[in-house]
Amino acid sequence: MGKTKTKDNFTKKIRRGDTVRVIQGKETGKQGKILRVIPEDNRVVVERVNFIKRHVRPTQRNPQGGVIEREAPLPISNVMLICPGCGEAARVGMREEGDEKVRYCKKCDVTVDKG
Repeated sequence: MGKTKTKDNFTKKIRRGDTVRVIQGKETGKQGKILRVIPEDNRVVVERVNFIKRHVRPTQRNPQGGVIEREAPLPISNVMLICPGCGEAARVGMREEGDEKVRYCKKCDVTVDKG
């Protein structure tokens, strides 16, 4: 039996371009910007965090081949958004302001979304 993949509410609360802190795993405490969100797998790729070494064979695009370092995806539950208002890692809530939903910091009640 394989693991079923469902989209969690985490994917709504963390978006590409957000600054996050890793709260669990071997990269605990590191900060970076979200480069990519993969909602099907509930994972995110964070800039300069969770590097892997990938051995690639020579191709036309990469005639040299060799070992390439790149960021690997992290589980989205292992990162926490850094609030632009208070500058700390905080949980994020959703609320309606006018006719649109916005994210807000649950520590300092500041709206996270730009706009």
